[in-house]
Amino acid sequence: MGCRDDLGAWIELPHFPRRLVCLIPSLTETLFALGLEREVVGVTKFCPVPAAPVAPLPRLGGTKTPDLQAILALAPDLVIANAEENRRAHIEWLRNHGITVFVTYPRTVSGAVTSLARLGRVVGRRAEAGALVRSISRAVRRVEARPGGAHTPRPRVFCPVWKKPWMTFNADTYAHDVLRLMGFTNVFATARARYPRTTLEEALRRRPDVILLPDEPYRFNAEDAAALARTLPPSLRQRVLLISGRDLHWYGVHMLSGLPALAGRLGRVRSIRRARAVPERAPAVD
Repeated sequence: MGCRDDLGAWIELPHFPRRLVCLIPSLTETLFALGLEREVVGVTKFCPVPAAPVAPLPRLGGTKTPDLQAILALAPDLVIANAEENRRAHIEWLRNHGITVFVTYPRTVSGAVTSLARLGRVVGRRAEAGALVRSISRAVRRVEARPGGAHTPRPRVFCPVWKKPWMTFNADTYAHDVLRLMGFTNVFATARARYPRTTLEEALRRRPDVILLPDEPYRFNAEDAAALARTLPPSLRQRVLLISGRDLHWYGVHMLSGLPALAGRLGRVRSIRRARAVPERAPAVD
């Protein structure tokens, strides 16, 4: 049996995997949703859900700093990795040591759905993944159908993913496409780098109507939002909104709850054409 991963590599296994290691938090959750609780034998220290099933599993380092020898010692049939979250050198090291690695790389919402279907095939859960794909597709259509959804992008948004230095993302990313789905225009969509470094001054020159602060990968919190608001022009001070990083960045089964939750969270600002033109609709910093 065989199939291609998201990078086009041909994955050939003599049987469906019986020992799985997952190096991507969102897909650890997805593997359990597909009924693979007995097959998952190791995860990263950043894999928190589902909480009870993953609690006893070996923690194999971080996504960027996996314990390769510990992975090797577990003798997995298959390692699930991601071209963005995991380092290519680590993936190649595992392959050079005889470990089969399935690499995901979704950069759009539709790409995440396709990637999930591929994952279902390689782990022997085609039917379960198909049902999940259909449910996620319905959730996506409901979000698109909301007023001010994907077909009428209006508010301009700056959404950093890090500070010191400030970093954000361009149009070639899953997070960008999620914001597009929600009806927003990413002010860094045309940046050359996928995750460009920037300054607050540069971000403001791109005239955002709202600033979104996710709680991962950098854990922006209420103090960050309040401190940032104090440095902003009056038109933006009440337009800093904290959002869930999982809802923005996680693909797989989390899309079922995360996309509708984020759409609801952003519904307060999605209909704003320009922040300076309609100050009475401004959400409070929270």
